[in-house]
Amino acid sequence: MSSFERIKSGIPPLDKTLDNIRLGDNVVWQVSNLEEFSYFVEPFVREAVKDSKNMVYIHFGQNKPLVDLTEEDYKNLNKERENPDTEFSMIYKEGVKIYEVNPDNLFESFTLEVHKIIEKEGKGAYFVFDSLSELQSAWSTDLMMGNFFKVTCPYLFTLDTVAYFPIIRGKHSFDAIAKISETTQLFLDIYSKDDYLFIHPLKVWNRYSQNMFLGHKYEPKTGKLKALTDGLEVSEFYRVINDASVYHNEQNTDSWERFFEKTMLEYQNGKDIQDKCDQMCYMLMTKQEDMAVKVREYFTAEDYFSVYDRVVGSGMIGGKACGMLLARKIIEHDKPEIYRGFEPDDSFYIGSDLFYTYIVSNDLWDIRVQQRTKEGYYSAGRELEEGLKNGEFTDDIKEKFKRILDYFGQSPIIVRSSSFLEDGYGNAFAGKYESIFCVNRGPIEQRLEEFENAVKRVYASTMNISALEYRKLKHLDDKDEQMALLVQRVSGSYYGDYFFPTAAGVGFSYSPYLPLEERSANNGMLRLVMGLGTKAVDRTQKDYPRIVNVNRPRAQTQPNVAKRHEFSQHYLDLLNLKKIQIDELDVEDGLKIVPRYAKQALVEHDTEAERLYLDRGQHREIVFVNCNGLVNNSKFINLMKEVLSTLQKAYDYPVDIEYTVNVGENHSFVVNLLQCRPLQVSKSDEKIEIPEVTDNIYFHIKDSSMGRSRMEDIDTLVYVHPYYYYHYPYSEKPKIRNVIGKINKYCRENNRNSMLIVPGRLGTSSPELGIPAVFADISNFSVILEESYSQAGYEPELSLGSHMFQDLVETDIYYGALFEDENRLEFNRDLFKDYPNQLNKIDNELDEDIYEMIHVYEFDNKNLKFYYDLEQDETLCYLDK
Repeated sequence: MSSFERIKSGIPPLDKTLDNIRLGDNVVWQVSNLEEFSYFVEPFVREAVKDSKNMVYIHFGQNKPLVDLTEEDYKNLNKERENPDTEFSMIYKEGVKIYEVNPDNLFESFTLEVHKIIEKEGKGAYFVFDSLSELQSAWSTDLMMGNFFKVTCPYLFTLDTVAYFPIIRGKHSFDAIAKISETTQLFLDIYSKDDYLFIHPLKVWNRYSQNMFLGHKYEPKTGKLKALTDGLEVSEFYRVINDASVYHNEQNTDSWERFFEKTMLEYQNGKDIQDKCDQMCYMLMTKQEDMAVKVREYFTAEDYFSVYDRVVGSGMIGGKACGMLLARKIIEHDKPEIYRGFEPDDSFYIGSDLFYTYIVSNDLWDIRVQQRTKEGYYSAGRELEEGLKNGEFTDDIKEKFKRILDYFGQSPIIVRSSSFLEDGYGNAFAGKYESIFCVNRGPIEQRLEEFENAVKRVYASTMNISALEYRKLKHLDDKDEQMALLVQRVSGSYYGDYFFPTAAGVGFSYSPYLPLEERSANNGMLRLVMGLGTKAVDRTQKDYPRIVNVNRPRAQTQPNVAKRHEFSQHYLDLLNLKKIQIDELDVEDGLKIVPRYAKQALVEHDTEAERLYLDRGQHREIVFVNCNGLVNNSKFINLMKEVLSTLQKAYDYPVDIEYTVNVGENHSFVVNLLQCRPLQVSKSDEKIEIPEVTDNIYFHIKDSSMGRSRMEDIDTLVYVHPYYYYHYPYSEKPKIRNVIGKINKYCRENNRNSMLIVPGRLGTSSPELGIPAVFADISNFSVILEESYSQAGYEPELSLGSHMFQDLVETDIYYGALFEDENRLEFNRDLFKDYPNQLNKIDNELDEDIYEMIHVYEFDNKNLKFYYDLEQDETLCYLDK
């Protein structure tokens, strides 16, 4: 380094005592108040300005600024902040660059902005920061203050800067101070008495003298500074230290914990803590004002304390956990008779601060910084994903994880994502982040390893390609996305080596996709499956959940029992206790192990098939799983209808819930409410009139679509031919997903308004039923249709309530089906057969078979017209010549 070059502090005897502050040094001043710090920072700034150094002040505190600022200065800073042409809020005053940064933007955004300022100012800059203690006040925790310093100090060091940081004594945990002391180059303890100060260097990196680490007495008026070697002076020094350290007994815990413990004590002593309840809401539950209003309305002080008691670490519990708890409180308050029949909740929460602490402690912060840039958004994201999967937790955190496992014993649990942005108004993140089941069997070491791996996988899922694409599409790529975790006991029963609930599913309080005549009395819909609810939210192999219109629960979408049998559930998801994994079982085998009353709740008889056997003199029971008994249980349907309508009324917004149902004898049951979030619904007041066209119609369909009304010009049509997809080798079919992903990227980068038509079920886990694409592969298409092709067994499924469905609704993508029935009024597959295939322009190294299968047509003259009328559920696409 030019490094280690000596600089002047503005106090010559201090320079001599410390063998000079050097380029690369971060200097932490632990003081009782900022007035003590002023005796050191003011001469430092004066000296730097006098020597024409690049002097920078980072202002973020609520206290009096360390560099004098007038009202006019604040106005100018505010003007710079609101100026779209400036990156930073910065003014220049008397030789000092003053930057204002808002810590209320939360840890990541604040830290990244500070790092950008440091990068901009470059090598050799002189920095003064506001008190680190201000960050503890803004973020409610010592932990995140320490994380900020731990990633900022080394960055400053690499640029040969000098930086002054004050911190207030007695306000922070010993652990936080120890981490700061370990990271910084100089840590100086300052005490004051009368007209002089004591300086006690606790750390001076890479320098040593016999008297350097003794106490020193400094008289600002005379500028004299001397080491304390006389016994009487040393005795006075330690008396001052002891007087300043009366609160140190509180520093064994983080300030976050101290706040809650003190607030609980005040509440137990009968004090009014309403203002603290508001603070607990923002510290623990949510910072989204829409949600915070609801939480404050329904939560009592005891509710906040109950959540706090089950939090590991510090920080917020995240959107999913907040939504679940709020929904349960709403039902408890507004419908206590229903709540009394709910399964109790005993979840734990891993606080959001642990996510960044894990990143920082595993040296992943630099990759995180790169990932937040435009150039590194995807590439560094992949690297960070791997790093998050392979990191290590500290022994302290592992002990806290063990306590969670001790509570649950060997009951199965699930580790669920619960990020800042998740499950709030406008951003559901449905299926973007992982939820990991832990069978939780075996010795504690094995169960702890399984649990740690689950936490790491959920953390890593913040960087999966679909999550990144979703955040970019929703303009959230520059927002803090801290990941908290919700740890829930899995609801269900033991059946030998298997564990699963009787049924599970999702529910919507409103569905715009009901038949027109039913929309005036819309109480929503349910999706029900046997076993774990994964079959209800994912598009899986050969399985169809039961769709229930809660207004008319017994109404069937299939015309006869044979079709209902065909389009029913064929496999259930469960936890295999022997294999210690989530597993799949044929429903026939599943029905053999459940009690008769559970079977009655799950099946419908195929009466037509039974009659055929009876005609041959054989009595045979033939059933299929579609949760028919539950659907015919009016008590269950009425309860779910009441839950949905109550939550919608309280939220003043449609909601989406997840739940389990466990049944008993005599049609008894218990419901567990697992999740609730505002439901994103495509509504449109726009009136679209479908034109009367007779020529060049590409397709014309009715009662087969989802989305808002629209009229669009299509630039690019992507068509995957079902015949060629069917005959493409099975083992090679997953390649087609990658090709669709490339086309999707091409459309995004070239701003193409595009339509995709695919065979069968898009997003299925089974390639023989359709293309196993994920959201990131299709995110930039405006229109997506699934085509029926009975010759190959391809059958679309408009998956109301699935994660795929939520993706399309939230990103405003039209979703339709080209069925082979009366709803398909016209489909001219060969209309564009003479148009050139542009796929080779996107990728010219594919197999010839793929160019035959996938056709990309471009319409730069805007003459491919697309119309959809939501009210009549009618869609028309035609070529306007």
